[in-house]
Amino acid sequence: MTLNWDNCPAVSRSSDVMSGAVVFAGTRVPVSALFENIEGGATIDDFLSWFEGVTKEQVNEVLEFTTSSLAPA
Repeated sequence: MTLNWDNCPAVSRSSDVMSGAVVFAGTRVPVSALFENIEGGATIDDFLSWFEGVTKEQVNEVLEFTTSSLAPA
């Protein structure tokens, strides 16, 4: 399943940034890095300390968007 990130203001996508990957708005940090790090055992605070420019609000928004996108319609 592919998410439509167009309705999540915490992220952006441009062919000029990270080859068009979905990134946290205002950064070059791919959203996939959040999930990869969490899967690897990192905490949200770890992620935020490793990726400057990403805010806790952006992370929360991405997690909420992902959760709501997976809920049955």
